[in-house]
Amino acid sequence: MESKTMMMLLTAGLLLSSCGNKKVDAEKAPIRVKTEVVSNGGSQTGQTYVGIVEEREGTAVSFTSMGVVKRVLVNEGQSVAKGQLIAEMDDTQARNLLNGAEAQMNQANDALERYKLLHDNGSLPEVQWVEIQSKVAQAKSQYEVAKKNLADCRLTAPVSGIIGKKLVGAGETAMPSQAVVTILDISSVKVKVAIPEAEVSGITASTPSTINVEAAQKQVNGGKIEKGIQADALTHTYEVRINVLNSDRKLLPGMVASVQFAAVAQQQTEQAMLPVTAVQRRADGSLFVWTVAKDSTAHRTTVSTGETQGNRIAISNGIESGQRVVTEGYQKLSEGTKVIY
Repeated sequence: MESKTMMMLLTAGLLLSSCGNKKVDAEKAPIRVKTEVVSNGGSQTGQTYVGIVEEREGTAVSFTSMGVVKRVLVNEGQSVAKGQLIAEMDDTQARNLLNGAEAQMNQANDALERYKLLHDNGSLPEVQWVEIQSKVAQAKSQYEVAKKNLADCRLTAPVSGIIGKKLVGAGETAMPSQAVVTILDISSVKVKVAIPEAEVSGITASTPSTINVEAAQKQVNGGKIEKGIQADALTHTYEVRINVLNSDRKLLPGMVASVQFAAVAQQQTEQAMLPVTAVQRRADGSLFVWTVAKDSTAHRTTVSTGETQGNRIAISNGIESGQRVVTEGYQKLSEGTKVIY
């Protein structure tokens, strides 16, 4: 009986010991966090975005009157110079009207010459002389209108560039102000990028950028930046356009570009940059971050901060290059907590 009692006590002791060990192990289980290694002096690169190449300016070219297009002399992608003939409209009616207006003008001029002799001799009343002069002016005006209508049957390029789209072909009827072709100026282009609202404040008109366009096998430095002031209602992004020189015309509208903005704040200062959310505030108002020691334990480290750049903030004092800082998961930490990352 005593031996059975002893066995039961030993078993109970082992069970309690096992439960106690599990409890201790559970308490010591490390917490998973995300971290970032501090780097000074601008060693980090800027954020990369996807952009689309756009023409600097597009011009829709159209006839000023209605008519049947006789021929279109350009193709999509073709380079054109200012004043170059692009298309012609059937000018039969316009030419007939010009011939009629020219005949009326010649007739009016002949009458003017005959009546001038009478007027100079005093044989023609002044009222009739004024009436004849008015008819001559009217005939000349009609002739100039008819001459312009004939000239308008020829469509020329108002600017230099490349043909973007050909919208009307030979044999089709062109309406007034209906685009026949579009001419794109790509001597320089713009790369349009959508920037999240939390990051757009870190981009200025002079922020350096690097643009890589695989389709053109070309990498260039971006120029002046134009920032939109109205966000997209669905994506909460702002449109940013980067001006890029394109003297060889290899960058074409619609090409996809990879855009990287330089981390300007990091290039201009020796201060480290961390996500704004990584910096916490104590009850006394002092600021701190969670740093990870070599033994993978977390510790509160007091810091001083500088200016913010987008969603990152400069750390002016308190941490050194190479230290590991917790950026996500710090809510569950306490001093000395074991972490994994």
